[in-house]
Amino acid sequence: MSLDDIDARIITALIRDARASYAAIGNEIGLSAPAVKRRVDRLRASGAITGFSARVDPAALGWTTEAYVELFCGGRTSPAEIAAVVRRYPEVADACTVTGEADALVHIRAANVKHFERVMERIGAEPFVLRTRSAIVLSRLVERADSFAPSERA
Repeated sequence: MSLDDIDARIITALIRDARASYAAIGNEIGLSAPAVKRRVDRLRASGAITGFSARVDPAALGWTTEAYVELFCGGRTSPAEIAAVVRRYPEVADACTVTGEADALVHIRAANVKHFERVMERIGAEPFVLRTRSAIVLSRLVERADSFAPSERA
């Protein structure tokens, strides 16, 4: 699906505030509320918009420790196997396969360093994990909730 400028502006408005009414978005971009709704419905049907959610501050919920962990796996461990295992840990915020020496990169959030250590012990004990290398986040420099907002095309 190709997005036109109006679709991009609607998506940007929804990323900024997913609770904004169709009327408010329409006022902002120059469309009627029913026209905005039709476009949002089309964007949802196409898969460009996959849902709506609340953004939360993990620290406000007690998750004050954050780390990125490289997993080094043995044998022919598939991405599906890694995903199935790390998905079981509620502390895993994100995980992906990567290039380089490591097989996967796992983003972990924990209540504190002791909690993080317990999670690392459990993940490190998984049969396919040979070793891990972790980096605890000291301070977040950039976090963009709108990083998927369509931008002007070059």
